[in-house]
Amino acid sequence: MNQSNASPLLEIEDLSVRFLTRDGVVRAVERLSLHVYPGETLSIVGESGCGKSVTAMSILRLLPMPPAKIESGSIRFDGENLLEASEERMREIRGDRISMVFQEPMTSLNPVMTVGRQISESLELHRNLSQRAAKSEAVAMLDLVQISEPRRRADEYPHQMSGGMRQRVMIAMALACDPSILIADEPTTALDVTIQAQILDLMLQLKEKIGAAIVFITHDLGVVAETAQRVVVMYAGRKVEEASADDLFEQPLHPYTLGLMGSIPKLSTIEGAADARTVLEVRDLKKHFPVYGGLLRRRVGSVFAVDGISFEIRAGETLGLVGESGSGKSTAGKSILRLIDPTAGQVVLDGDDVTRAPARRLRALRRQMQMVFQDPYASLNPRLSAATIVAEPLRNYGGVPKNEIRDRVIALFERVGLTGESMVKYPHEFSGGQRQRLGVARALALEPALIVADEPVSALDVSVQAQVLNLLIDLQQDANLAFLFISHDLAVVEHISHRVAVMYLGKIVELTDRRTLFEEPLHPYTQALLSAAPVPDPRSRRRRIILQGDIPSPINPPSGAFHTRCPVVEPRCRTEVPVMKTVAAGHDVACHLHQ
Repeated sequence: MNQSNASPLLEIEDLSVRFLTRDGVVRAVERLSLHVYPGETLSIVGESGCGKSVTAMSILRLLPMPPAKIESGSIRFDGENLLEASEERMREIRGDRISMVFQEPMTSLNPVMTVGRQISESLELHRNLSQRAAKSEAVAMLDLVQISEPRRRADEYPHQMSGGMRQRVMIAMALACDPSILIADEPTTALDVTIQAQILDLMLQLKEKIGAAIVFITHDLGVVAETAQRVVVMYAGRKVEEASADDLFEQPLHPYTLGLMGSIPKLSTIEGAADARTVLEVRDLKKHFPVYGGLLRRRVGSVFAVDGISFEIRAGETLGLVGESGSGKSTAGKSILRLIDPTAGQVVLDGDDVTRAPARRLRALRRQMQMVFQDPYASLNPRLSAATIVAEPLRNYGGVPKNEIRDRVIALFERVGLTGESMVKYPHEFSGGQRQRLGVARALALEPALIVADEPVSALDVSVQAQVLNLLIDLQQDANLAFLFISHDLAVVEHISHRVAVMYLGKIVELTDRRTLFEEPLHPYTQALLSAAPVPDPRSRRRRIILQGDIPSPINPPSGAFHTRCPVVEPRCRTEVPVMKTVAAGHDVACHLHQ
């Protein structure tokens, strides 16, 4: 789009938004000015609380009034000041001229209406179509966003679809009336890397097809680099920098932007622990879940969530376990800790067989293996103070005199970078990064040999994520800890891991050292994962292998994405799994392992 020959489609001038709270006035947006041209993609980037989403909600006048209050400024869309428009006029604009795709589709879609009905409702309202014509158009929109069997899917409810499919439904609904502007508020944050790649490509393709401008709100700089033409950086409610994507990544000017760029996970220089003792051995571990069906709910089969995986972790080493949702990563972590009992296989921790340990012995072994969970808010007791949460393992397992527990808790708080004053606070009084530090402190309380970290930074902003990752690395080096680091974020895994295991449908399809995996992936599935990861550099455009079908899972294998090529084990393969082939954009990609 040649902006010099066009007038802005959307102009925000000196916008200021306040929230009146019990603790005083919160200045959410402060004198913000930006503009969006027809057909362009503008990214608004910044951390949680910087005012990105408040800006988006202000455009559509969706802020709750009160406690929110737009104190000053103007928002002009196609020359019309939306802040002066009546509520009736705004209902005409919302979903028709300006549409929005929200971060979490499950909470944005109506759970008691079929997805086809939810799309057709907008068409009936804004396009005056009959119910039959609107249903037909809704099916066409589902087909446009590449949902298979759209006529059947139109009669399904949101809970019957995966996260990726629900996000496609949201996009279909947003684009149904051919809007001039599409606002996408963190639309891929909760998705796996391959599904994220599909959604990003889909949005850009549809933008070219209908000519809409996109306002892309995100904190992921890799997504910004792959999608944006211009970028607005926000901090504490203010715009601190605006530039083209190329200029911003090549030469950021503001200190905050420089800090964001510096927080991007990069290949670290941590070395492996080749001569250290083996802390954890996992041998042919399996976990199968029964599937019941029919009127009498009889067992009709099993889901092979974990299907014979083997690896080991040494003291001072981090093994990254990567894969998409449904690949079996979290189930593997829980099976290793005996939070769920494995179906078969063996887990050996420092010479002790965890899988066959009786209850009393297992309790003793739990001192040596702890877990850091993905959502610290959900894993911390909201009724206990921070000090009580960290002290709880010490009281439950003993070994520390009661008069020394408080001193141990203070030391743990200092170790994870929390102040002594925060000990009396409750979980809701901490930020996301502080809650995760609290979870790490609790895991360290018993001085374990192994920590299983299940997506510990996936919900955090990039700078807070960097702080927690650096904390884990420092703690590992200080205490010679073994880490099993479970994640779908390849950049994070590359930064923190010594070796990496890739899981697909319950199996480990590739296992090697970090540098080799990222520089020379052998398995086609690993190649597809790496090609789908966004790169925080607008000039670097890798060839992307798009996985066809929906999220791969043991119970719902992807149609047409991966098929077993041969049952034999190729000597060059790094693990004993069937070699597979991939379909990319409808074309077979030859498996080079057999060339």
